[in-house]
Amino acid sequence: MIGGGLLWLAKWSLCVVAIAAGAWVLGSVAARLWVVLLPVTLAVVVTTILWPATRWLTARKFPPALAATITLLSFLAVLAGVIASIVPSVADQAPELADKATAGVNQVRDWIQGPPLRIRDEQLDSAVAAIVDRLQSSGAQIAGGVFTGVSTATSVLITVFLVLVLVFFFLKDGPRLVPWMHRVCGDRSGRHLEAVLERVWATLGGFIRTQAVVSLVDAVFIGAALFILDVPLALVLAVFTFIGGFVPIVGAFVAGALAVLVALVGNGFVTALIVLGVVIAVQQLEGNVLQPVLQSRSMELHAAIVLLAITAGSSLYGITGAFLAVPVVAMIAVVIRYIGEQIDAATGSGPAAEEPDAEPDADKIPVTPAPDPAT
Repeated sequence: MIGGGLLWLAKWSLCVVAIAAGAWVLGSVAARLWVVLLPVTLAVVVTTILWPATRWLTARKFPPALAATITLLSFLAVLAGVIASIVPSVADQAPELADKATAGVNQVRDWIQGPPLRIRDEQLDSAVAAIVDRLQSSGAQIAGGVFTGVSTATSVLITVFLVLVLVFFFLKDGPRLVPWMHRVCGDRSGRHLEAVLERVWATLGGFIRTQAVVSLVDAVFIGAALFILDVPLALVLAVFTFIGGFVPIVGAFVAGALAVLVALVGNGFVTALIVLGVVIAVQQLEGNVLQPVLQSRSMELHAAIVLLAITAGSSLYGITGAFLAVPVVAMIAVVIRYIGEQIDAATGSGPAAEEPDAEPDADKIPVTPAPDPAT
């Protein structure tokens, strides 16, 4: 009995070690190829957003290249318009907000010096002096960080350029990519690859549409409250709330906290308390009504998995990792579920995996059939 148990434990331990080693190898390869994987992943995400417009144009006899160009240029125009509407607002209200923030800091200082803390000016001055000395002693690191920032900005520009080029080609040649991969991988493997890619595309598109609806609801309600209460930078905060909604759970929390903080500095405690109530109410509506209804089909991921994915993605790759964590995990889950279906079908313990639809859904990229080798 003991020997059998030890043998069983040794087998499973070996399996766990093999899985961990494989995950480590894949992680190392992904880290080395991150400069390539990041533009491709971002381009796929942007393509899911722009594909309905491109499909609409191609259905009206626009050439694929022209349809992709019009869609991409329209997207850039909308993005530039949003940025152009935000920058003047920030430039106009930033000085006033900074003055109010300074006044708030002085109020906090007066409160600290009063009861019950009664911290003396000498103690505060010494604390400020210690911080200044620490910053001065880190001058070399700060200077190095400037050059790192310049290098990072250059890398960002290159990544954005690659993403735009890839989005154009994905929009123009998307219907021909899957048949090409089918031919490269062969008929048997290509059939499975085609089925997985169609499911991944449907899942990714569902995630983007769901988050867009949820983010729009958050931005409209919270933004309306900020405008009514005359909170500074209301438009900027509304746009930030919309963008933050694409990072489930964490994005809404950060956007709400920022809105409350700006309301506290700009309008005082009472307004901040009202904004906090609005943010909590909107997030309760999102978490208890919108998310369960909309995401039950699109992702099929538990909230704990979503939160862990965002935490891991943000710790590894920062803001970009937090944004891409959930769709990447959702796509991995699709692949795992498909493999499980194939195993069940092979062992006879479950229904066979569904074959791809003969007619593509409206939300999928239409797939051009692979030509018969005999012809």
